[in-house]
Amino acid sequence: MTSIAIIIGSTRPGRKGEEIARWVQQAASERPGVSYDLVDLVDFPLPHLDEVIPPAMGQYANEHTRNWAAKIAQYDGYIFVTPEYNHSTSGVLKNALDYIYAEWNNKAAGFVSYGSVGGTRAVEHLRLIAAELQMATVRSQVALSLFTDYENFVDFAPGPQHDDALSNLFAQLEGWSVALAQHRASTSSLAS
Repeated sequence: MTSIAIIIGSTRPGRKGEEIARWVQQAASERPGVSYDLVDLVDFPLPHLDEVIPPAMGQYANEHTRNWAAKIAQYDGYIFVTPEYNHSTSGVLKNALDYIYAEWNNKAAGFVSYGSVGGTRAVEHLRLIAAELQMATVRSQVALSLFTDYENFVDFAPGPQHDDALSNLFAQLEGWSVALAQHRASTSSLAS
């Protein structure tokens, strides 16, 4: 079965990411042949990158790094739920991405973003980061506005147009996740 992590990319008090991630997971719950799990960065308190050896070497010295690597390694693809802070993603998500390397390689990634302009500038940065980590990003994304998808900036009420965008995101992410799993399997069998 294909396994996708929905990564909550904020640990900020009062964050909106958790309710958005649960909305994504609920929408994905009926999709056949794939599981969608929430992965909350709150549960993986990573200090600012403190590994001496570069992550691409795969020689993780710290237990928190090994725990994070083991969690991420078990998935075929990822949906990053990201806020937009100062025209980019959150520092905690960037740090979590930087901590490990091979565990991200040859996997698919999609994005659900939120902010005053839908978080689109955060996704622009994440696409570049994902490419360097050898992730294949899908074109479809969901961009939620704090002005139009929240009532009084508090109550989450996504517009119906997001249902189609989310379905397209799932379809593309699942297709690429399956294809890249096959690719990983074929390249690992060649290496052995």
